[in-house]
Amino acid sequence: MSTVRSSRRIERAGVNALRALLEENDHIVQEIDGGNDHGEDMIVNFTRGGKRTGCWIAIQVKSGKTYKRANGYAIPIEDHFDDWRQSRIPIIGVVYDMKKRELFWVNLTEKLKATDQHPGWVQIPNTSLLSEETVHQFYTDVATYVGDTRMQIRAATQEDALTEAVRARQGLDPLTAPNPLFEGLASFTLRHEERLDVIAKDVRRALPLLILVTIMAWEWPRQIRFAEGSAAASPILWVLNLYAFMFFMALTMYFEFRAGRFPKETWRWLSVIASNFLWIPFVDPDGDRGWWGTTWIIAGSLTPVIGMGLLFIAFVHFARDRMKIRRTQDG
Repeated sequence: MSTVRSSRRIERAGVNALRALLEENDHIVQEIDGGNDHGEDMIVNFTRGGKRTGCWIAIQVKSGKTYKRANGYAIPIEDHFDDWRQSRIPIIGVVYDMKKRELFWVNLTEKLKATDQHPGWVQIPNTSLLSEETVHQFYTDVATYVGDTRMQIRAATQEDALTEAVRARQGLDPLTAPNPLFEGLASFTLRHEERLDVIAKDVRRALPLLILVTIMAWEWPRQIRFAEGSAAASPILWVLNLYAFMFFMALTMYFEFRAGRFPKETWRWLSVIASNFLWIPFVDPDGDRGWWGTTWIIAGSLTPVIGMGLLFIAFVHFARDRMKIRRTQDG
C-alpha cells in the first residue's frame, strides 16, 4: 500500500487554516488539484455584501519552520518568477506559522513586478498578519491593487470566471493581453459602463430624430429654392414653419420611446408628411407658379398649424389619462 508523506500534514495545515478563514468571511475558495498545481494552492473569488466581485486571486500557501525568518517569513520563488510576475490576477503568498497558528501574507505579483532580477525569496514582515481582525483589510488592499492594475475578471457565470482566472494565473494570454494604445479608453468605459449604456440607449432612441434633422439640413437650400419659385411669400418662413412641425413630431416620438411607448399614429403622420414634402425639390427643384406649386405652398402652410393643434390635443389627453391612472394607483 502507498504511504502518506509526513510533510503532507504540515502542508495541509496552512491550506486548511487559510481556507477556513476565507470561507468564514464568505469568500469563495476553489482549491487547485495537486496534479494541476503549478505554484498555487487555491483560487479565491472575493465577495462583498453577499455578492461576487470581479476580484480573483491565486494563493501559494507554505507551512512549517522552513519559511520562518528572524524578522518574519519568506516565500521561495523557484521557477515561478515569470509566471507570478506576468500573471493577470494577483498571486498571493501566505505562510502559516504552525507554532503560533497564524497566517502572514504578501502580494507576490506586486513584489516581483518591481524587480527584473530573480530574488530567490520574497520576504513577509511580521506585521502582515492575516487573521479574523485583518481579513477585511486584506481584501481591501488586494481589491485596490486589482482595480488599479485592471485585473478584474468579468464573466456571466462563476464557472466562466473560474476558467478565466485559471488561465489568467498562467501569465499573459494572447486573447486578452492588453493593448496599451486603447487600455486607457477601455478603463474609462468600464468605470462608466452603466452611464454609457444609458447614453447608448438614448442615442438609439434618438436615431430617427437625428436622421430627420440631417435630411432637413441637407434639403434646406432646395426647399428654399422650391418655395421661392412657387410663391411670392417669404420662403424662409414657409420652410421654417414646416420644419418646426416635423421636428416637434420627431421630438415627441423620441420622448415616447424613452417612456417605453411606440407612437404609431405620430410615426405614420410624420412618415406621410416627410415623404410628401421632402421629395418635392427633386421633382420640381425650381418651383411652379401655377396650381401645382400653389397647392403645395398652401398645404405646407396649413399642415403645421392644423397638425400642431391636433398633436397637442392628443398628447395632452394621453398625459391626463396617465396621471389619472397614477393617482388611482397611489390612492
